[in-house]
Amino acid sequence: MQVIKRTYVDAMQGLGTLPPLAGLARRGRDDDPYGWRHWVASLFAIYETDRMIALDLPWWNVAATRAVAEFLGARPRARVFEYGSGASTVWLARRAQEIFTVEHHEKWMRRFERQTRGHANVTLLHRAIANGPGRAEPARPADPYVGAIDEVGGEFDLIVVDGRERAACLARAVPHLARGGIVLFDDSGRARYRSAIEGCGLVETHHYGRSYCVPYPDHTSLLAHGPC
Repeated sequence: MQVIKRTYVDAMQGLGTLPPLAGLARRGRDDDPYGWRHWVASLFAIYETDRMIALDLPWWNVAATRAVAEFLGARPRARVFEYGSGASTVWLARRAQEIFTVEHHEKWMRRFERQTRGHANVTLLHRAIANGPGRAEPARPADPYVGAIDEVGGEFDLIVVDGRERAACLARAVPHLARGGIVLFDDSGRARYRSAIEGCGLVETHHYGRSYCVPYPDHTSLLAHGPC
C-alpha cells in the first residue's frame, strides 16, 4: 500500500511540473477557491506545501474549508491554535489575527519557519510526543505535544486538530474553546477517532465529499458548543 501511495504521489507531483498543469496551478488562486478548477489544481500539489500555499488552501474537505473561511471572515481578531503544522498554517495566518501551531517533527517544522517567515502573527512550537510518533498507546498526561495548548493558555476561537494523538488533543482542546468557537477535526471519518469525537461534549457538523489534494471524498468535522 505504501508503494502504491508513493507512486501516486510522485506521479501527481511530476505531472504538476508539466507546462499546461503548472499553468493551471498558477491560475488556481484566481479561480473560485471552492470550485472544480481549484480542486483539480490541488491534486498536483499533494504533499507539496509550497504549491498548496501558492494555491491558498489547506488539506481539508472543501465544504469544511468554506465554512471555516466564513467563520474567520466574521472574526478578524480570531485567535487560533493548531495541532499539526502545514499549508493550513499559512492559510490560517492570512485570515486570523493570531496563530499558535505545534509540530512534533523538527525537520518539518524548520521547513515552516521559512514558509511562515512573512507572517508575524504565527508562533511555531516544536514539542515532542512522549510516546513517540505513531505509537498505538494513548498520549500520557504530561505529553509536551498534547499539552502545548495548556502551555500557550487562554481561549481560542478556532482549534485545529490535524496532527498526531488526535483523540488526546481534542480532549485537551475542549476546555480552551471560546464560547461561539469551533474545533476543526480533520479525517473525522476514521474509526479510531469516532469515540473521541462523539464523547467530547460538542455538537458535530460532519462534512464528507470533495477534499483538496486527493481524488476521493474525505471527511472533516466542525465541533462547537452548539450547531455550527
